[in-house]
Amino acid sequence: MENLDIIISIFLGIGLAAAVGFRVFLPLLVLSLAGYCEVIPLNESWQWMGSLTAMITMGVATVVEIFGYYIPWLDNLLDTIALPLATLAGTAVMVATIADLSPVVTWSLAIIAGGGTAALIKGNASAARLTSTATTAGTANPILATVETAIAVVMAFASIFIPILAFVLVVFLFFVIFRFYKKLRKKRLPPT
Repeated sequence: MENLDIIISIFLGIGLAAAVGFRVFLPLLVLSLAGYCEVIPLNESWQWMGSLTAMITMGVATVVEIFGYYIPWLDNLLDTIALPLATLAGTAVMVATIADLSPVVTWSLAIIAGGGTAALIKGNASAARLTSTATTAGTANPILATVETAIAVVMAFASIFIPILAFVLVVFLFFVIFRFYKKLRKKRLPPT
């Protein structure tokens, strides 16, 4: 049973890290709410995340971030600073949720799986926004922002309540990203 708890906590962390790749603060708010309501146990040193103060702070940051993506010039600026923030937040959600592992394993998983997942997804979301800005003069960016926020909400709640489903969604996202780049690479290669 203990091994299952560890695996579920890893799935939970990876799902939240993927959600962080779409919106940095929204998954942290959901994690804070889940910790506050004692829906999930937080790692010992991350108990503060389930406090009312953390919940309010994450709530304000989430609202500012979400509405910031609807301001034409601010959305691209947010993407510039969001990549390193997403990497840190992805690492943090993994550390906060992983249960019963040694610190070396916890931090290794957090940096590689959590930070890496968040960075990969945030980098691709930023590239999509730049492409949208270049091809539609930014008119499609609000639609893209809405889709990203919706995906972040679904991923964050799935991570908390159905971590296995969240992990499957992350694998699906990686598959879509891989297929996109494979198709893009084929278009760039000159015919032989």
